[in-house]
Amino acid sequence: MGKELVEGVVVERAGQKVGVYLPREKKTYRGIPLGKVRKKTRIYAGDFVLGRVVDENTFAIEEVKERKNLLVRPPVANVDRVVIVETIQHPPFQNFLLDNLLVVYDHLGLDTVIVFNKIDLLDEEGKKELLYWEKVYEDAGYDVLKVSAKTGEGIDELKDYLRGQICILAGPSGVGKSSILSALTGLPLRTQEVSEKTERGRHTTTGVQLIPFGEGSFVGDTPGFSKVEALQFMPKEEVRLHFPEFLRYRCKFSNCMHLNEEGCEVREALKRGEISCDRYKSYLKMIKEYVDWLKEYCP
Repeated sequence: MGKELVEGVVVERAGQKVGVYLPREKKTYRGIPLGKVRKKTRIYAGDFVLGRVVDENTFAIEEVKERKNLLVRPPVANVDRVVIVETIQHPPFQNFLLDNLLVVYDHLGLDTVIVFNKIDLLDEEGKKELLYWEKVYEDAGYDVLKVSAKTGEGIDELKDYLRGQICILAGPSGVGKSSILSALTGLPLRTQEVSEKTERGRHTTTGVQLIPFGEGSFVGDTPGFSKVEALQFMPKEEVRLHFPEFLRYRCKFSNCMHLNEEGCEVREALKRGEISCDRYKSYLKMIKEYVDWLKEYCP
């Protein structure tokens, strides 16, 4: 139809299928890679591409623009913010998984926001636990939001985090990522209930799809996963650099691992209660270390 080279965003990548969204037309075309792109470049959701509209359904991709980042799991490019979705109950919260995700995404240079979903399902014990973990993570320096995809509580506030950016929802299976995406965008998405036996959701998303949302913003639903380890992404000596509460303190040695070193201010802050025992325990578990003195301060 047109000869003009235009820019689009890859909003769907599943198998050989490529979907390219053109903001000007507010329409998604089937993307067909041409020439060098087809032979040499792997295309990911989130890629900004240049090409031409061939017909009313087809967009010829002639160039993939340089990426600012690329996540391997889930495979998506140019991500501005990661919304890490968790639940306190249904399924039960695992802080070590969340702490690993926070460390890895910070290592990759991505902003994160923690979202606790299904707050409408919490019993009294669950509400107390939510308040506890909310304080732990806010004190550590993270933004924490509480929502219910089912009732809509907190969804408007979450929308503010997604405007004008490419965002993805991450977190374990069963926490309601697809339901949150549906609540945000108004689009019906296939979801499944959490298994009562395992309290773990089944994978309901098979590819990476970004949904246009507001002006120049996209939000993605990605396959759930239950395990990621910081040491898969970085040496153990770097993990400490991605705990923001540790960075508030200046130890005697710049390479202090916050274990048994002389003049460790992080250790002293922990003893004073300024750093969460649960967060520090996650740190030790990540780097596979143990310290004798911890049991005196953290039961």
